[in-house]
Amino acid sequence: MQSTAVLLQCVALRFLCCLSTERICLSRRTWAENAHLRWGEVLLCGLCVLAWTVLRRAAARRVFRPFGEWCKLQPKDAAKMPESAWKLLFYTISWSYGCYLLFFTDYPFFYDPPSVFYDWKKGMDVPTDIAIAYLLQCSFYWHSIYATAYMDTWRKDSIVMLLHHVVALTLIAFSYAFRYHNVGILVLFLHDINDVQLEFTKLNVYFKHRGGVYHRLNDIISNIGCLTFSVSWFWFRLYWFPLKVLYATCYSSLQSVPNIPFYFFFNALLLVLTLMNIYWFLYIVLFVAKVLMGQVHEVNDVREYDVEDSKKTTAAKKKESGLQLPSALKEGCVGRGGDLDSTSGLGEGKML
Repeated sequence: MQSTAVLLQCVALRFLCCLSTERICLSRRTWAENAHLRWGEVLLCGLCVLAWTVLRRAAARRVFRPFGEWCKLQPKDAAKMPESAWKLLFYTISWSYGCYLLFFTDYPFFYDPPSVFYDWKKGMDVPTDIAIAYLLQCSFYWHSIYATAYMDTWRKDSIVMLLHHVVALTLIAFSYAFRYHNVGILVLFLHDINDVQLEFTKLNVYFKHRGGVYHRLNDIISNIGCLTFSVSWFWFRLYWFPLKVLYATCYSSLQSVPNIPFYFFFNALLLVLTLMNIYWFLYIVLFVAKVLMGQVHEVNDVREYDVEDSKKTTAAKKKESGLQLPSALKEGCVGRGGDLDSTSGLGEGKML
C-alpha cells in the first residue's frame, strides 16, 4: 500500500513537471511568434540613453545649478532642485507629445478606447510618431536606472526606485514588442500628467525660501499644486484609467482579437497597477484630510536626504503623532506631520 502511494506521488510529480515544461515551451513559442524587436531598435534606444545622460549632466552643470545659486536657494533645496527640474522638463515634453498624439492626430484612442485593438496584427508596423514616443520613454527609463544609481541623491528607497525603473522598462519594451503600442500611449498619457504636477509642486517648495526670504507666492502655488495633484490622481488614474484602459484590454481586446497573446499576463499587470493606484490614493486622501483639519500647516519637502539622515531622524519620527506615508510613494509633496508622495512607479510608474 505504501509503495502504491509512493508510485502515485512520483507519477503526479512527473505529470506536473511535464505540464510545467509544456507551458514554458508554449510561452517560448508564443513569444517567438508574436514578439518583434529588432537589434537596430535596441541600439538606437541605447544611443538615446547616452544622449539623455549627457544632456542631463550638461543641463545640471550649465543651467539648473547656476540658476539655483543665483536664486540663493537653501543648500539642501539647491542640491535637489536640478533633479526635479530635469524630470519636470522631460515629463512636460512627454505628456505634451502624448496630448498631441491623442488629440491633434487621427488616432481615436482616447475617445474610442476599443479602437486600440482594431486591425491588430502580430508584427504590425508601428507608426513613426508612436515609435518616437516609445523611444523617448524607453530610453528615459533606461537612463533613469543609471541616474538613480550614480547621479541622483541616494535615498533609503533608492533600491525600490531601481526596481521600479527595471519593471517599467521591461513593460514598455514588452508592449512595443507585442505591438500593444496603441494602448501603451494611452497608459503613458494618463500617468505622465501626475509627474508634471508633482515636480512642478516640488520646485515651488524649494523656491519658497530663497535668499533668506520667505516667498508666499511659491508657498501658495505649492499648496494648490498638492490639491490639484490629488484631484488629477483620482481623475486620471482611478477614473479614466479603468474606464478607458482596463475596459479596452480586458473586454474589447477579446472582441477584436479572440486569441490575443499574453492576455492574462498584461491584464494582470494592469490590474496590479490599478490596485497600487488605489492604495496610494488612500494615503493622499488622508494627507489632504490632515491639511483641512489643520494638522499640517505648511507643505514642505522634508524627505530624508540620504540613509544617514534618515537613521538620525527615525527615532524622532516615531515619537511624533500622525500619519507617516510609505517611502514607496516616490519623492513628492511632504507636509509637517504627514507625507504626500507619488509612486515611482508609479508617479513615474507606467506599466503597459
